[in-house]
Amino acid sequence: MRASYILKLIEKNERIDGRRLDEFRPISIEKDIIEKAEGSARVKLGKTDVIAGIKMEIETPFPDTPNEGVLKTNAEFAPIAHPEFVPGPPSEDATELARVVDRGIRESKSIDLEKLCLVEGEKVWGIFIDIHIINHDGNLIDASALASLAALTTAKIPKYEDGKIVRGEYVGKLPLLHMPINITVYKILGKYVLDLNREEEDVADAWLSIAVREDGYVCSMQKGGNKGLSLKNVDDMIDLAAQKSKELRKLL
Repeated sequence: MRASYILKLIEKNERIDGRRLDEFRPISIEKDIIEKAEGSARVKLGKTDVIAGIKMEIETPFPDTPNEGVLKTNAEFAPIAHPEFVPGPPSEDATELARVVDRGIRESKSIDLEKLCLVEGEKVWGIFIDIHIINHDGNLIDASALASLAALTTAKIPKYEDGKIVRGEYVGKLPLLHMPINITVYKILGKYVLDLNREEEDVADAWLSIAVREDGYVCSMQKGGNKGLSLKNVDDMIDLAAQKSKELRKLL
């Protein structure tokens, strides 16, 4: 019954909370909320609540990029966040979310990884993004991507002396080059809808998550849902994501 009601509203370009189809819920961003992290941020998107923390460690570079730092992203769905989340190893959904966020940051060339090289082929800085879902009420990918980017804007590089990291002392900020904003566009009854809450996600046909840089460059895309998308659908979704990314970027 509830799903039918939501679909009837969408058909009339209306939503259960009164928003427009392309309107986000209220967004709040808090930065530097974790004292021991190199960078951190908390994003609330309506009732969806996500925390991202940045930790930096000394790593061995990948063989194909011996002069670049390393980026790794992990997501944890806390059981307190939603009844469907259970303790244990990361679920498929958590792994997919981490990969989507990671890909948007990586493919946008957001971080100048060459500046994180200490000894080529031997030692580089590793950037570890940990995403924690505190409350799940829909659109976790956009909230997590925004929290991760906000945390990166606050991140500082620790002092490295005599082969050891000196925690609490820093030599500068993380070298950021670009600001990729992730926008997930959902397709419901042939209409494009943004920032779905949990109930609305249950009736979505398909979705396309799109990371867009400030210059309009599309960095990455991830498709989900049970139904297909036409080339026109994809083009329309990219245009909408590029437009709405400008609004979210202003919040940072």
